[in-house]
Amino acid sequence: MLPAHAVDRFQSVRFPLKILRRRKTKIVATLGPASSNAEMLAQLFQAGADVFRLNFSHGSHEDHGRNIDLIRELEAKSKHPIGILADVQGPKLRVGRFMGGAVVLNNGQSFRLDLNPTPGDSTRANLPHPEIIAAAQIGSHLLLDDGKLKLRVVHVREDHLETIVVNGGRLSDRKGVNVPDVVLPIPALTKKDREDMAFALERGVEYIGLSFVQRPEDVLEAKEIIKGRAWVLSKLEKPQALDNLEEIIRLSDAVMVARGDLGVELPPEEVPLAQKRIVQASRAAGKPVIVATQMLESMISAPTPTRAEASDVATAVFDGADAVMLSAETAAGQFPIEAVTIMDRIVARVEQDDGWRTMTDRRRPEPEKTTSGAIAAAARSVAQTIDAVAIAAMTNSANTVLRVARERPTAPIMGLTPNMETARRLALTWGVHPVLTPITHSMTETVAVATKLARSEGIAEPGQDIVIVAGMPFGKSGSTNALRVARVSRTNAEEAEFED
Repeated sequence: MLPAHAVDRFQSVRFPLKILRRRKTKIVATLGPASSNAEMLAQLFQAGADVFRLNFSHGSHEDHGRNIDLIRELEAKSKHPIGILADVQGPKLRVGRFMGGAVVLNNGQSFRLDLNPTPGDSTRANLPHPEIIAAAQIGSHLLLDDGKLKLRVVHVREDHLETIVVNGGRLSDRKGVNVPDVVLPIPALTKKDREDMAFALERGVEYIGLSFVQRPEDVLEAKEIIKGRAWVLSKLEKPQALDNLEEIIRLSDAVMVARGDLGVELPPEEVPLAQKRIVQASRAAGKPVIVATQMLESMISAPTPTRAEASDVATAVFDGADAVMLSAETAAGQFPIEAVTIMDRIVARVEQDDGWRTMTDRRRPEPEKTTSGAIAAAARSVAQTIDAVAIAAMTNSANTVLRVARERPTAPIMGLTPNMETARRLALTWGVHPVLTPITHSMTETVAVATKLARSEGIAEPGQDIVIVAGMPFGKSGSTNALRVARVSRTNAEEAEFED
């Protein structure tokens, strides 16, 4: 419950009567030192941010709690559901420290990685991760400092690895280690992650971003802890995850193409193909997918993006991503509002292109062979045939809306739900305008509510048609089985009481 003064910090901010985006692909903005105040948050939201990301690799629980309060206050002021993604850090693999703070490794030299905590030198370094030593094999590669240095394992001992430097350079204290060649027997959740998750779940976030996912078991472990209190969003940043892609997506509620570590551990030419594969598989499964990392990287310090970055955002939209994400651009950059604004402009412009619509339709997956899948596919087809201005999907759990979004209809999707938790979760989903609704008990009542909201939300005008999908009996999840075409009334008669 917000305190009585909660919206006071937003009194100077003018919101439009209704928040309607001009695009279907969503924008996720990361909060940080550059954006953690009420005024900046409101401006980012008005510029186009649909979901806010809290990066638990940085900041304290107090910092993140303050941001959650600000987002909920903004939501109350704007009267529009806003999603919050709590992105937990995952295990961080690092070398130890060096005498003097850094060393220089030369191509072809020998270099040992061991469990000895003594500060290292140009011949050896501490590797405080026995799991890596146990899993490594002759020929395995280790990447240091985001891939700037590369080592090849030539001998595996019980307490150390002997390596040859393939790509040398300067290596300083506590730099990261990536092991792309093997599945590491390391849980995806650390003690810190569990504490961060407990805090985030207590504060009621919509999505938990799960790092270091390698196997389906990693997702199952997180789901056992979360117990439905938030969506599990699996970050696909390990090559090993691609070997289990379909099963990981099936178990997850949403996924992220996390191109940071993925770009370190995969050859550069493989990353675009991995992105397309992940997006396509997620869309086929009807799971929201985010494309993330370095999308507008130059805007950390520049007011405009490079042409290559603009093309990168456009490619993600053409691929069919549900959302694109800004990281340091909005968390620590000098131009956070400009970054969201230009991303909004790029996405909107791509979606106006005939080629985007043609490609989106061509990539539409086959309808699910279920009643719910058939109804969702029919809703898209009917809406397109009669030029309906919207598809209104009534849902409790989000499943009905997700099925309709999977079809990528031309008409916008009104995600109608009496559950605020569901409305906030739908903020991430392609093409969905989430709206909190009263509980309905019949199709007649649902039609009345849907047509009224289509008009009041500025989506439809009197005399226009909308397609309505719902499940009967009402209130039962997973039972999408009804479709109705309704004309938005020219009167307020639909606001009266209805009976079957």
